[in-house]
Amino acid sequence: MNAELLIRPERPDQPDVLPLLAALDAYLASLYAPEDNHILGVAQLLADDVNFVVARLDGAAVGCGAVRRMPAAPETNGQLCGEIKRMYVAPAQRGQRIAEAILGQLEGSLRSQGIAQALLETGRDQVEALRLYRRAGYAVRGPFGGYPDNGLSVFMAKTL
Repeated sequence: MNAELLIRPERPDQPDVLPLLAALDAYLASLYAPEDNHILGVAQLLADDVNFVVARLDGAAVGCGAVRRMPAAPETNGQLCGEIKRMYVAPAQRGQRIAEAILGQLEGSLRSQGIAQALLETGRDQVEALRLYRRAGYAVRGPFGGYPDNGLSVFMAKTL
């Protein structure tokens, strides 16, 4: 029997979702110094300008992701955009294209709001994330949103 994958907007402060966020935080802390991690906390993920989704496999939370709507700015050519944040899939569930499905859901939510540009910041040492984003059509771009150009961050964008 095949497992059923369901991805939908949910609250990030649920007891079965918090361990996913904690695992992502621990992973990022193992790669970068605290000042080089640009993490949205649970309270920030609950903001009105954030769409947080949870991927569930047969009901169990196995992944998550968020998109934050951002105002038009000079570094986005005056266009509204969305920033992809907090992408994570539990290690035991990787290789099933769950992250790709989460990303597609987040991009779809931007399109439905009339937003045609997705941006993201990820770390240069996150090889799997970089591979996912390149495969999904993201291209390297310059810094945005006040992120420092510290040599550790990779900034990417995609026209939706």
